[in-house]
Amino acid sequence: MTENARSNGGPSGHVGIGLFDRATTVVPAQDIRCPLPDPASREISRRQFLHTIGAAGALVALKASGVQRILASEDLDAIAAGTLDIATDHQWVMVFDLRRCDGCRDCIKGCQKEHFLPKEVEWIKVYDLVDAQGLEYSMPVLCMECENAPCVRVCPARATYYQPDGVIVVDQSICIGCRMCMAACPYDVRVFNWDRQPQPPVPPEHRGTRPEFTAPQRKGTVGKCAMCVHRLRLGEFPACVEACTMDAIYVGDLVEDVMSNGKETFMLSQYLRANDAFRYRAELGTAPRVYYVAGHGQDLDF
Repeated sequence: MTENARSNGGPSGHVGIGLFDRATTVVPAQDIRCPLPDPASREISRRQFLHTIGAAGALVALKASGVQRILASEDLDAIAAGTLDIATDHQWVMVFDLRRCDGCRDCIKGCQKEHFLPKEVEWIKVYDLVDAQGLEYSMPVLCMECENAPCVRVCPARATYYQPDGVIVVDQSICIGCRMCMAACPYDVRVFNWDRQPQPPVPPEHRGTRPEFTAPQRKGTVGKCAMCVHRLRLGEFPACVEACTMDAIYVGDLVEDVMSNGKETFMLSQYLRANDAFRYRAELGTAPRVYYVAGHGQDLDF
């Protein structure tokens, strides 16, 4: 039930401030089990990383020929080689290192605080599982931002759609609450906003009505994780990344071939390949953009 990044390739944006202004550790090649080509040229500071993936104002820079396809996961080799022709400045992914995750669920709390969600509403679900060797591990699951998303195809109101940087959003101003997207999602990560759920108060300065950030959530509509793209475009890390005390969550940019958890920065394609990263339920053909590194390098039995 896993897809190996080494044999099948890897995963398939904005000028900003603040995201990587603090010092970050660039991990040597030996620490991720594979040599990096020309280490001097690949060294990335936290400031450079934030400047690259941040976004304040502009959405994306599109080529004159128009919007091209969303970046395919099979193009990881071309990303690493710098030869892939793409249309946007950024293509976002998430990486979870299950070797570090201790199941504390701080990522859930950080997400709820950022989006003013009631305690009953979890856009990130953390499952406590047992692998094929009988070892216990925790696995956070959130919207996979699939390149071939069933939810987008089935929405009759076209309220859920792709943005140019690959993130899928829900426009709650036109969502009719039919929940067809929830039925179509194979990851069970979309949440219906029921009338009976009391929502935390949202200060006026934090209210939002954009598809990227809606607070409070509109009753009778569907909500989900959107990688905190509103934060990424301001040069900030997603709330779950900042909340994770184990530094197990990374945000990555396929265009720049870089990933970071705020403290460590890696070359994305090399890290995924060297650590046998997999995508959850990739055999369904959804092409998810969330990658996992298994707890001990073993195949997981879902």
